[in-house]
Amino acid sequence: MDLRQLSYVVAVVDEGGMTRAAAAIGVAQPTLSQAIRSLEAELGVELFHRVGRTVQLSAAGAALVAPARAALRDAATARAAVAAVAGLEAGHLDLVSLPTLAVHPLAELIGRFRAAHPAVTVRLHEPDDPAAVERQVREGAAELGCTELPVADDLVTVPLAEQEYVALVPSDRRSTVGRSPSVTMTDLARLPFITTPVGTSARRQLDERLAAAGVVATIAVETDHREAIAPLVRAGAGVAIVPGDVAAAARRGADVVPLRPRLVRRIGLVHRDGPLSPAAHRLVQLAVGDGRGRRRPPPRRR
Repeated sequence: MDLRQLSYVVAVVDEGGMTRAAAAIGVAQPTLSQAIRSLEAELGVELFHRVGRTVQLSAAGAALVAPARAALRDAATARAAVAAVAGLEAGHLDLVSLPTLAVHPLAELIGRFRAAHPAVTVRLHEPDDPAAVERQVREGAAELGCTELPVADDLVTVPLAEQEYVALVPSDRRSTVGRSPSVTMTDLARLPFITTPVGTSARRQLDERLAAAGVVATIAVETDHREAIAPLVRAGAGVAIVPGDVAAAARRGADVVPLRPRLVRRIGLVHRDGPLSPAAHRLVQLAVGDGRGRRRPPPRRR
C-alpha cells in the first residue's frame, strides 16, 4: 500500500467515478484502475463494486477512506514542513468552520493571513453542525476547524473568544416584545421565529434556550441561507437570535436587543494532535500569538 494508491481511492470517492477521478488528477484511467486493483489484491478485499460502467464504494472501501485521507494529510504536512524554509511561498490551507464563525472571527483572521502570505491558497468549507467540523478535522479533510468549545478530547483546542447571541427584532414590532433594555425568550415568543434547520448549531442554541424557559414558540421561517435571516427580520417575517457581530451589521430596519439571561458560546480553533503544516501553524500564531492557550488532549492511559 502506498500514498499513490490511497490518493487514487480518495479521488474516485470525491469525483464519483474512475474516469472522472483519472481526469481530475491527470493520470490515464487504466493506470488508476490497475493501481486500485493492485491495492485490492494486496488487502484481499474489493474496495469498489463494479456495476456496469459505474463503481460503488464497498464496506471495506468505506472503512479505508478516512484513514486514507488522514495519511495523505500527514504526508502533505511532512512535505510542507520540509518546504517551510521557503517562507510559505506556495501551497494551500484547508479550513472548516461553522457558517456564523466563518463571518467572525475567521474572515478577519484569514484576511490577515492572506496579507502576510499571498501565495498560499485558503480553502474554506462550512458544514452546519459542530460534529461535522470535528469529523472533517479528525478524518483529515481539513487541517483546522473553527467551532464551538468544548470538543472531543482527542482534538487539540485553541480558545479564541466568547460570542454572545442577541435578539434581532423588526423595528416596527419592538413594542410587541416589550420595551425593556433586554428581552427573555418568553418575550420573544410573542412573535414567530426565523431560524436555521434542525441539526444546525444556531437552531440548537435556540431550541435549548426555549426549552430552558419552558416556552413553545412558532417557527415562521426555516432557512439554510443565514444571509437571508436579517433581511427577513427587517421585512417583518419574525424575530431571530443571532451572534452580536451579525446583528451589528443588520441594524437598519431591525432592533438589536440583548438577551436575558445572556446566551454566550465559547469558540476556538481545533486540530488533530500532532505537527501542523507551516500554513496552519502560522494561522494559529496569528489567532492567539505563538500558541498561548492551546489545550492538548489528555494522555491516554495504558
